[in-house]
Amino acid sequence: MDEAVGARGGIGRRRFVGAVGAVAAGVAGVAGVTTAAEVAAAEGGERRPRQLFLGTYTSKPGGGTGIGLADYNPGTGALTATGVIPGVADPSYLALAPDRRTLYAVDEQEDGAVTAVALPRDGGGPVVLGSRSTGGAGPCHLSVHPGGRWLLSANYLSGSVAVHPVQPGSGALGPRTDLVVHDSPPPGPGQTGPHAHQIVTAPDGHHVLAVDLGNDTVYTYRLDPRAGKLTQVAYAALRPGAGPRHLTFHPSGRYAYLANEVDNTVVVCGYDPRSGRLAPGAPQSTGTGPGVSYPAQILVTRDGRFAFLANRGHNSLTRYAVAAAGARLRLLDTVPVGGDFPRQIAFSPDQRWLFAANQKSGSVTVFAVDARTGALVRVGEPFAAPMAVCVLPR
Repeated sequence: MDEAVGARGGIGRRRFVGAVGAVAAGVAGVAGVTTAAEVAAAEGGERRPRQLFLGTYTSKPGGGTGIGLADYNPGTGALTATGVIPGVADPSYLALAPDRRTLYAVDEQEDGAVTAVALPRDGGGPVVLGSRSTGGAGPCHLSVHPGGRWLLSANYLSGSVAVHPVQPGSGALGPRTDLVVHDSPPPGPGQTGPHAHQIVTAPDGHHVLAVDLGNDTVYTYRLDPRAGKLTQVAYAALRPGAGPRHLTFHPSGRYAYLANEVDNTVVVCGYDPRSGRLAPGAPQSTGTGPGVSYPAQILVTRDGRFAFLANRGHNSLTRYAVAAAGARLRLLDTVPVGGDFPRQIAFSPDQRWLFAANQKSGSVTVFAVDARTGALVRVGEPFAAPMAVCVLPR
């Protein structure tokens, strides 16, 4: 009988999805090489596999049964399924604590919650520590404050953001300390109300930004580091109907890049670390041509030279060159993602690999990232993962 990860058990034999990830195409041509291990050996010795987590929907047909577990080969990018963490409902977005010893997941349901999972370093399996209510409906994003003391989450359906304390040592979550509802400005065209889609801490560490798709607004808060309370200090209005979804900062901390889901654009925003104010610039093309591309997530490289955007409707990744010390994006090209509806993308910690979670095709595709040019080269065949909506390398 297949086994799974129990609340107090280790990783069993149950596979998140049956097959082992394919070997990277760029190195699979080595004579006689057929597995990731053989590729690594042929390149000069095996490298220790790294862990990767997969978010999904458990309540939808074709979805998963919990948080998926896989390993990736840091030398080839090849993925291998290793199990599943059950007992977490609709874990559609995942985040790691700064010390990478605790995993957090949203429970994207009507009665929204966030769940903490301990990741022991002694060889034991993941341990589900418990869940806490977010006070809202449909939480779709969460992040850990850089100090590791607070977990921030965004409730999409109810248009609110929540704060939970992180217990020292264990990583477990305490009762919610704050809940802020986005009740102004009024919803944008075609929207029925606010829809908080992301909450993230600015590089300055003093401000928390919440992206609201329904209100076409990015809110800036200060987080009280002792009480866990949010105080709004500014907001930035996008053009009506933009539908801002996901924001990422340039390493300088002076600019941020915002993906707009509804009007298929990207906006470069100036950012003032002293006031927390965001200043949106002019909308830019996603390079996907006419039609709806539903931009999902944007990433920027650690050196600040390139940015990448996932386009769900176009099933592509757009590559931008970052210019003027972060103040401009120059569109370079788009690359087919090799899957259907790339909802989320993530770098490996060394940024050698980019992983794309493709929701409708139930797959993860892996790209090698050229550090010099930012070019993306797909490696191997898509890795099967039921309704993959989030991928998180450790």
